[in-house]
Amino acid sequence: MTLYAKFADLAGRYRALNAAGHNPFQVNVDQILSPTEAMVNGRRTLMVGTNNYLGLTFDPDSIAAAEAALREEGTGTTGSRIANGSYGAHRRLEGEIATYYDRRHCMVFSTGYQVNLGLISTLAGPNDHVIIDADSHASIYDGCRLGGAKITRFKHNDAADLDRRLARLPQDGASCLIIVEGIYSMLGDIAPLREIVAVKRRHGAYLMVDEAHSMGVLGRTGRGLAEEADVEADVDFIVGTFSKSLGAVGGYCVSDHDEFELLRVACRSYMFTASLPPSIMASVSQALRTLQRRPELRTRLMANARALHGGLAGLGFSVGPQVTPVVAVQIDEVETAIRFWNALLDSSVYVNMALPPATPNGVALMRCSVSAAHSRKQIGTIIGVFEDVGRTVGVLPERARRAVAR
Repeated sequence: MTLYAKFADLAGRYRALNAAGHNPFQVNVDQILSPTEAMVNGRRTLMVGTNNYLGLTFDPDSIAAAEAALREEGTGTTGSRIANGSYGAHRRLEGEIATYYDRRHCMVFSTGYQVNLGLISTLAGPNDHVIIDADSHASIYDGCRLGGAKITRFKHNDAADLDRRLARLPQDGASCLIIVEGIYSMLGDIAPLREIVAVKRRHGAYLMVDEAHSMGVLGRTGRGLAEEADVEADVDFIVGTFSKSLGAVGGYCVSDHDEFELLRVACRSYMFTASLPPSIMASVSQALRTLQRRPELRTRLMANARALHGGLAGLGFSVGPQVTPVVAVQIDEVETAIRFWNALLDSSVYVNMALPPATPNGVALMRCSVSAAHSRKQIGTIIGVFEDVGRTVGVLPERARRAVAR
């Protein structure tokens, strides 16, 4: 028996991916050409799986800000903020994010994953209850397990089931933390946040909303679903990431709780991780200003999302129930999904492939993430390639091509 014996089943499935052609979890991007194109396997490829929602990875102002910070303050902080101190850029960025959300407190983390891992495990201990949506991101599950809280799952996006499960919890005086996401990353569906807030109020629970995929997408100013649903005052903790709409890396949490600053000396993923380098903080700060100054980016993003979602649905593909920048095509059989993904890449279209058990309902997904930087011509190309591949692999019936707006 070896340490790797437990991965025998995984190893078999991994070998099958390699045997089918390109490995979707080992894609080598040779060169990034723009927010929407790259060289992959020596071929110019249309990128539709990057989460680069506002297309800001090549924003000239963000690049200039990062370059200036790099020259002035060096390549990195070489340690945690607890050990090496907070740079002025850390405090400024936290202040800017807090102001943007109209909150009193903000903590910035080195990755979005570490936000959930650290905060959930710190806030909810062995004597507390955490109630999470069944389709929650892996970082939420991991944070729950690390903290030792009693974990209860409720049916995805089902506020009535959340209500029932909260009612069944023992009345032992323990605190309850509800965790949901704004836009769920697999199918792109949106949480019924107003109904969830009503349940939260009824039971006196706390509420955390992960806006990783909805910040910069939803809301009048792009603050996310809580703003869109007009329930921000009822959300105790909003967490998110810089790696989606803001085109960088890192994460954050905002709150109005008086005790929030205590988390800086209680949250291990904040205390014991090297802090973000000045260049990243500078680019994020600039991207946040661009997000607020250019609302047309969100308008263009959603127009592209409607075009792709509608085009694929019109061809007969099974797509997610709501129009968001996450547009996922559902495929029942894993083997078919693998052939589908390989054919897409061979046709110079890169998307994310998601497989069970990481997906809802045990189906495979061709997961597209739309960008404001995609042109309408590129959206049309994506739809056309999906149609060709769908007919080739048998997901769509063989018949005359249907007219789709290009």
